[in-house]
Amino acid sequence: MNIYFKSVPFEKNDVTLALESGVDGVIVPAEMVDSVAALSRIPAIAESDMPSMSMNSKADEEVIRDTLRSGVKAVLARGWEIIPVENLLAQCPEVIAEAGSFDEAVLASGILQRGVQGIVVLPEAIADLKQIVAACKTCREHEELEEAEIVRVEPAGLGHRVCVDTMSMLKRGQGMLVGNSSAFTFLVHAETEHNEYVASRPFRVNAGAVHAYVRLPGDKTTYLSEVTAGTEMLVVDSEGGTTVAVVGRVKVEVRPMLLIEAKRGDKRGTIFLQNAETIRLTAPDGTPISVVALKPGDKVLCRTDEAGRHFGMRVKEDIQEK
Repeated sequence: MNIYFKSVPFEKNDVTLALESGVDGVIVPAEMVDSVAALSRIPAIAESDMPSMSMNSKADEEVIRDTLRSGVKAVLARGWEIIPVENLLAQCPEVIAEAGSFDEAVLASGILQRGVQGIVVLPEAIADLKQIVAACKTCREHEELEEAEIVRVEPAGLGHRVCVDTMSMLKRGQGMLVGNSSAFTFLVHAETEHNEYVASRPFRVNAGAVHAYVRLPGDKTTYLSEVTAGTEMLVVDSEGGTTVAVVGRVKVEVRPMLLIEAKRGDKRGTIFLQNAETIRLTAPDGTPISVVALKPGDKVLCRTDEAGRHFGMRVKEDIQEK
């Protein structure tokens, strides 16, 4: 999700605060674009390039829909209501909406459980801008986690495993959803725990083998081998709450691996993880469980889905992954 700040009429102090807050762009009067663009690498956008359109009737909704489909980056003026926005989102994913308060911004970010594509924060919400950016740029849809039972844990020889080092400090109960199939992913816990031999690395998820799928924001997946610095990763906690963390570094090294298999009803899933005490899955109560202590009958958190991805995007095909 992109967060913009609209400084119309132009206020230099507001723009400076917006740039420091981490917005994705600043909307200003056309005559101020060049001077604002010189302040940072964040885009300065002329007000005329992102026109504001009111939506007070069904006819307005249809006009805005057609405008968005034509490629114009129109913005829903403040005063929009949820149902019409839902209708637009079902037809045009490129919806951007104005918000004049923290509550309005959070509401827009959660419509249809995925939110609008962008939010334009108005000057009256300047005091809440940092809070809006922090909430709306990191929060994502809720993930439905389930309890699965471990049925097999066995050595699997050497393999290339991927450590995903983020630019965020993760907490107990948080990790990433990884698995050999997009239809069955495990909540691999971050390295938040201390032991007498190795210090914690709370920014890191030792996520698994290079071929594994990892779940990304926006209902996408990618192979762990394709994760690079700058990739936005979906961080999930044991309650299914999500945030986004940006990758700072990826470490791929050959290590001894374990094959872990679990079942949930009639579904089964597998994952390869490094055979080391610091690598953990997540128990239903959020407690990290070391893979070296894992045994059949233990319960862990997973996410089940229908198989079928093409370049990380969901597709409807007859696909089996084993």
